[in-house]
Amino acid sequence: MTLHSRDVMGFATKALLGYPVRTGLMLVAMAIGVGSVLVLTALGEGARGYVTGEFASLGTNMVIVLPGRSETGGMNPGAMFGDTPRDLTLGDASALERSPRVQRVAPLNVGSVSVSYGARSRDVVMLGSTHALLPIRHWRMAQGRFLPLSDIDRALPVAVLGENLRDELFAAEPALGQWIRIADRRFRVIGILASSGQSIGVDTAETIIVPVAAAQQLLNTQSLFRILVEARSREGIEPVKGFVENTIAARHQGERDVTVTTQDAVLSTFDEILSALTIAVGGIAGISLAVAGILIMNVMLVAISERTAEIGLLKAIGATSRQIILFILVEASLLALFGALIGLALGHAGAWAIRLGFPTLPAYPPWWVVFTVVLVAVLTAVIFSLFPARSAAKLNPVLALSRR
Repeated sequence: MTLHSRDVMGFATKALLGYPVRTGLMLVAMAIGVGSVLVLTALGEGARGYVTGEFASLGTNMVIVLPGRSETGGMNPGAMFGDTPRDLTLGDASALERSPRVQRVAPLNVGSVSVSYGARSRDVVMLGSTHALLPIRHWRMAQGRFLPLSDIDRALPVAVLGENLRDELFAAEPALGQWIRIADRRFRVIGILASSGQSIGVDTAETIIVPVAAAQQLLNTQSLFRILVEARSREGIEPVKGFVENTIAARHQGERDVTVTTQDAVLSTFDEILSALTIAVGGIAGISLAVAGILIMNVMLVAISERTAEIGLLKAIGATSRQIILFILVEASLLALFGALIGLALGHAGAWAIRLGFPTLPAYPPWWVVFTVVLVAVLTAVIFSLFPARSAAKLNPVLALSRR
């Protein structure tokens, strides 16, 4: 019996259309499996893209200095005797500007304060820093100017407001040049920061920024939350990191009691974690593809029992066992392919809904997942259909024609 590819496709298509309910159920099962893989991997990739974007807002050649030494193992002996890490100070920050490889240094304090203008009052996050923070964080001004260039220890009574904070305190009134009260001190508004959304946990639209020395007075502290150091080039990051460690150690009587990390190192760690998470959730969702494959196998076994006479007739007119197996596998492949295509549409619709609900999350399924999930769906259907196909190929044509 000679068969052409269009004969095989026609036979498989008619077999599927002949049992619409059964075909529909298998399409739904495969579509759910494929769609769930796409949605979950899109979530994972969206989280990875969000974190990458957040760190990108810090700058491109960033070295971050934090007080306290991060131990990789064992116990810090100083903790046994009640010693605490030495604070980072404004003097430490000034010392870090002395390298030609360093582009900018921005000391940073963070705290919660009460801000008021007239009868309006708000509790907000306050950042204390210098004029270098704006270019380091790649922020923009909507109005006015940023913190002025001045000595790091001058507590100038000036403030920069986020856009939402400006609207809530001043409504339709002009804010520039007005005096506001932060805790028990008066500050003049000199600029309005353009909203940049969330940046490492801080909403710039809801933030107030003052000179770092003024922030230390308001928070009653001499220590810094961290110091941001920007290298002049990407190649200079590691030399700057070494310079920072040596400089701080020299100022702290030889003690290496700070943690110096780079943006790339932190980002790489998050990237590895979130990539593993994406693969894990994609694998969990992929289990549904195996379930769909088992369903196809079971349905094919039932289909063979219902079409015993039809298979017997094919064998009686000369169809070989290999051709019978080919019929069944093509039928299963078509089921899986159409189900996967429907699943792709559902998955992309789900990812679009996530992006619509959470605009800051770039939830796009990776291209390799789209390709792989279709391939896996078809292979799963073929593999799980081999047993029913071989069972059909072994049928005796005489007994099959008599439905036995």
